[in-house]
Amino acid sequence: QRARLNKLTEVSGEMSGENKKEEFRKYLERSGVIDALTKVLVALYEEPEKPANALDFIKQYLGAPTSGDVETMRAEKDELVKKNEEMTKQLEEATKKLEGLSAGADE
Repeated sequence: QRARLNKLTEVSGEMSGENKKEEFRKYLERSGVIDALTKVLVALYEEPEKPANALDFIKQYLGAPTSGDVETMRAEKDELVKKNEEMTKQLEEATKKLEGLSAGADE
């Protein structure tokens, strides 16, 4: 009887594992993941010249930035930060100059 009970427990454990897999599959289907992955894989398959980096192709197809995009955006950000600092300094200098002119006119 103990062996039979162990077998029943084993079978029910397998079924709960199967249930979890099925629930997860349904979740992926409901959320559009299965459809999106299917489309991107079909697009990759139909690509006449296979890209050197399939993962970057998939990321780009799904709208995520690729490693090259990230590097470009970082460089652009650094350039904009530098320009912002320069313009802030110019604004401060112009404000001081204006205050000096204003003080001179009051005298």
